[in-house]
Amino acid sequence: MASIQLGVIGYGDRGRSMVYNMCRQSDSVRIAAIADPRREIIRAQMHEAGHDTAAIRFYEDADEMLERESLDGVVVATRCSQHTPNALKVLERGLPLFLEKPVATSLADLQSLRLASALRNEISSRVVVSFPLRVSSLVTLAREIIDSGQIGTVEHVQAWNNVAYGDVYYQDWYRDEEETGGLFLQKATHDFDYINSLLGSNRPVMITAMKSKQVFRGEHQAGLRCMDCRERTSCYDSPYHRSRTFALPLDATAKQMCAFAVDTGNEDSGSAIIQYESGMHVAYSQNFFVRNKAGKRGARFIGYKGTLEFDWTTGILEVVMHHSPHVITHTFDQSDGHGGGDPMLASNFLDIIRGNTTSIASLADGILSALMCLKAKESAETHTFQHVSFT
Repeated sequence: MASIQLGVIGYGDRGRSMVYNMCRQSDSVRIAAIADPRREIIRAQMHEAGHDTAAIRFYEDADEMLERESLDGVVVATRCSQHTPNALKVLERGLPLFLEKPVATSLADLQSLRLASALRNEISSRVVVSFPLRVSSLVTLAREIIDSGQIGTVEHVQAWNNVAYGDVYYQDWYRDEEETGGLFLQKATHDFDYINSLLGSNRPVMITAMKSKQVFRGEHQAGLRCMDCRERTSCYDSPYHRSRTFALPLDATAKQMCAFAVDTGNEDSGSAIIQYESGMHVAYSQNFFVRNKAGKRGARFIGYKGTLEFDWTTGILEVVMHHSPHVITHTFDQSDGHGGGDPMLASNFLDIIRGNTTSIASLADGILSALMCLKAKESAETHTFQHVSFT
């Protein structure tokens, strides 16, 4: 293959980042076409950044792009509710697909993806789901240690994600739960996936969950923007507050919405307990109102022989042996895209296009993780235990 022609559906921050990771790996990889309703804005931004926009075709509509272009692979990085519809369009054409998470925001969409993959057995191995944590440096080493038997069989997992940048889920478009499907799908989908990948063939069978909205709620008017609020200098979540590292001057325009208005969506904490086939269980919790160094993301995998723990915020993986006075510490540089996971996914997708390999984050993995998240959401809203299945 002389060159790889990429199509992109949805050229936002995440899509741009992953395509950049792909293009920088080889001079033969190029963006051939972009489909996005903001095509003229994107064209202008790319031109200003020095890209050769004359060599890229821009479309408002994904169908038109897929109909007209001869592409080697497609990246789908639209807003979340459009992941499934656009993924199905790409899969119908038999093209390799890089699909942003979550792969679906409803059980109906998830069923559609499941049926599409069942109709074509080869589809799942030609789809890379955007799950960089499962191939990050920390998880790669954790997998080697767990598979070696050093800590024994994993019999319990405690995992956490305390999100220090949680304001994005209340002050930007992510606040729309109809669009995102809630924060299990937004964040826990990553965590459930890397946990599943480390537990190998031990499959999740049951889940129960709870979620709360204790902080980001209030009586401010719907549609209120921070720049129009009388509390913009006193509210800690205002971009104008002096505690912000890059606090805005009072005369500056800001796009942020009020996090304490009546139309602010999303829970601000959630927890789940997941039972696996072997009988062991995972305890997971996520929080969105911690800030600064209170932010943490990681897990503790506990066997009879030892405990393995890692945290992406510190880049440290530690193994504590239970029956000898040994503690082994590994430290990683976390500067390269999700702890090194983004470049790994980009490389894997390009190798799939070249016909050299199969997916390291398959559609089946994406479907399982999204199913767990949707069942966690249902459990939290109905106060029930939920089977991790489509029946």
